[in-house]
Amino acid sequence: MKEPSPTPWYAAGLAFQCQQCGRCCAGPEEGYVWVTAEDVAAIAAHLGTTPQQVMDSYVRTVRGRYSLRERPGNRDCLFLLCEGGEGGRCAIYPVRPMQCRTWPFWAYNLASPDAWSQAGQRCCGINRGPLLDREHIEARRDATKV
Repeated sequence: MKEPSPTPWYAAGLAFQCQQCGRCCAGPEEGYVWVTAEDVAAIAAHLGTTPQQVMDSYVRTVRGRYSLRERPGNRDCLFLLCEGGEGGRCAIYPVRPMQCRTWPFWAYNLASPDAWSQAGQRCCGINRGPLLDREHIEARRDATKV
């Protein structure tokens, strides 16, 4: 019989609402935006182009995986419409990659209240907006591998 998992610190829920500040898309510290073939196909359809054109123009290979390219110099995502993370909007928001859709509910942000608080120093949507329940949080956490 499987042991019940311990109650996580966020069991009562967490508040989050994207403020479209672009901070999670702006460099230099955010890192790679991993994409799948499904992500590339959705981006291509959204842009009215082919998956191969998306791969050629917006994707690079890193350690055998695919990541969206960044702007040289500041490492902002190429799809961030306003550079520098001030009032930025995502040009592909309706079809953004799974990694983007699941932010900030990544395992390392959920590891502890301190980790959540640190993420909140970079993201003004953390602890704002509606309270999301444990099931929603864990579904988003489990949907991505960052």
